[in-house]
Amino acid sequence: MPYFDAASSAPLHPVARQALLAALDEGWADPARLYREGRRARLLLDAAREAAAEAVGCRPDELVFTPSGTRAVHSGVAGVLAGRRRVGRQLVVSAVEHSSVLHAAAAHEEQGGTTVQVPVGRSGRVDAGEFAGALGGETALACLQSANHEVGTAQPVDEVAEACRAAGVPLLVDAAQSLPWGPVGGAWSALAASAHKWGGPSGVGLLVVRKGVRFAAQGPSDERESGRAPGFENLPGIVAAAASLRAVHAEAAQEAVRLRELTERIRARVPELVPDVEVVGDPERRLPHLVTFSCLYVDGESLLHELDRAGFSVSSGSSCTSSTLTPSHVLKAMGVLSEGNVRVSLPVGTEAADVERFLGALPGAVAAVREKLGAPAAVAAPGPGDSLVLDVLGKRCPIPVIELGKVIGDVPVGGTVTVLSDDGAAGLDIRAWCHMREQEFVGEDPADRGTAYTVRRVS
Repeated sequence: MPYFDAASSAPLHPVARQALLAALDEGWADPARLYREGRRARLLLDAAREAAAEAVGCRPDELVFTPSGTRAVHSGVAGVLAGRRRVGRQLVVSAVEHSSVLHAAAAHEEQGGTTVQVPVGRSGRVDAGEFAGALGGETALACLQSANHEVGTAQPVDEVAEACRAAGVPLLVDAAQSLPWGPVGGAWSALAASAHKWGGPSGVGLLVVRKGVRFAAQGPSDERESGRAPGFENLPGIVAAAASLRAVHAEAAQEAVRLRELTERIRARVPELVPDVEVVGDPERRLPHLVTFSCLYVDGESLLHELDRAGFSVSSGSSCTSSTLTPSHVLKAMGVLSEGNVRVSLPVGTEAADVERFLGALPGAVAAVREKLGAPAAVAAPGPGDSLVLDVLGKRCPIPVIELGKVIGDVPVGGTVTVLSDDGAAGLDIRAWCHMREQEFVGEDPADRGTAYTVRRVS
């Protein structure tokens, strides 16, 4: 069964498995002890730190291992903010950061700090000049991912790092998605990543804080990992993480070329095979193994189930899931279609034949979901002049745009359709529908129930 969700967690690399098994035999003792077994464990820990630091491009004494990538982010954000408290309490982030960064920002705000979110364009990429403009005299820290976890867009880290350096503001980079493909360039100040993203074991993250960056670890600490990650080190996991990071970097150049060709094939073929599809993310400045697209008139959760039944494991940032009715914050910030969203992220070693089988199964899966959602016709009430009022109150994504698509042809060119909806995702999806179908989104207004979204027929 092809597994196409490496951006969530990559399969365990063979080198990681070998190193993990060996370290279970050799690295079980406390590396803080002075007896023979402890010294052996310390040697393994030091060697792993040196290997990881070489792969990241930092000094070994700047890198600590954490229990996860999320903990690395939280510790890094909180520690730098606390260390620079006298400078100010402002945190600057992009609008498409991973939830771990946004959760850290929320905790900062609860403690009296402020957060500035820098918007992104439709490709999901921040403008370096706009990011630089958000930095001020009270900015204590800036955060920018190296590449987006949902759509694969690479961010201008080099340019933003230079702007931060000029402003005297440290930059923390979430490198979880890009580190498997090589070191992050630029004069960044701190960096976080997670081993399970590159084929290492879960439960191991890393945090790098450059020398000279003011940092005050928060919460209870001990003598381990420079006081920045208290608790007994997961030594077998750390050894396996460092060994697999070195291994994937040795393979990265060749594998990146091969996987980029496969994702380019998906980007080109999906719109040809499935009508009403929007491929999202930057087409050029992106991760080599990741491609994301959204299908109109499709429930994302149902589509994932159909693909799972067809033998393909993919993920989604769609607003249509059983757990939430709000769009992915990344897709929302980009202003792209959120419904029917599919993220395909290919693990190392993916075969072209598996991609072809996926492309063969996708049209039938989409058609099956669209047929199931052949939604009861909404009531279209005549409005004044060349307009319709479409009442879809109580109906959830993707029903509002399905019904909009059905009735837009009932008004003449220049006429309008006003959609009454109480679904939180409707505004984003109607805007995205207008962009895809080249119709005009006029605006939105509060209604007695929900919101009224007005669309003008252009063609």
